[in-house]
Amino acid sequence: MKGVLIYIVLSSLFLSTLSQESVPTPRPPPNPQDAAASARYLIAQSLWGVLSTLAYDMGGAPFGNAVSFADGGIGDPYFYLTFIDPTTANYSLKDQRSSFTVSQHPLQTCGVNDTQLPSCARVTLTGKLIMVDENSDEAGIGKRALFGRHPHFAGLPRSLNFNVFKLQVESVFIINIFKPPRFPKVDDYRRAKV
Repeated sequence: MKGVLIYIVLSSLFLSTLSQESVPTPRPPPNPQDAAASARYLIAQSLWGVLSTLAYDMGGAPFGNAVSFADGGIGDPYFYLTFIDPTTANYSLKDQRSSFTVSQHPLQTCGVNDTQLPSCARVTLTGKLIMVDENSDEAGIGKRALFGRHPHFAGLPRSLNFNVFKLQVESVFIINIFKPPRFPKVDDYRRAKV
């Protein structure tokens, strides 16, 4: 119960500070025919998405939660998470498979289109969610990226043991045109200039 209460307080803090985030002015999206660049653009421009992990306490069912993130520069999203968060608590060290989904709709660059229409892009990255070694250079890179996009993270209580996590991207799924979903190669996604 105490963990749930702390989570509710953290969620309230998160929602109350959204207006303080470093929201970039979205650039126009790339040519929608370029699936890799379109996916990379969406990850680079977005501030939040839905991180889904496997809930081992629910028999391995998927569990998704809206989380803030930052792109570290090569397309692997970084997260600042605590094990009090159900997304992380459900994330099992036995099975790190996870997915992360973002929509173009919050960027307000798809006009009045409904979120589900293909002309309003959505991307799902799948891979392994790993906790970055806090003493590594990568943890510093992740923190700088996260705190740059979400300055309120710097004020979160140390007692809650937030850590930098990263989704090691293994596959990319995108719908952004009226055609079947596309799966650009991860290397093409990483190399795309946005």
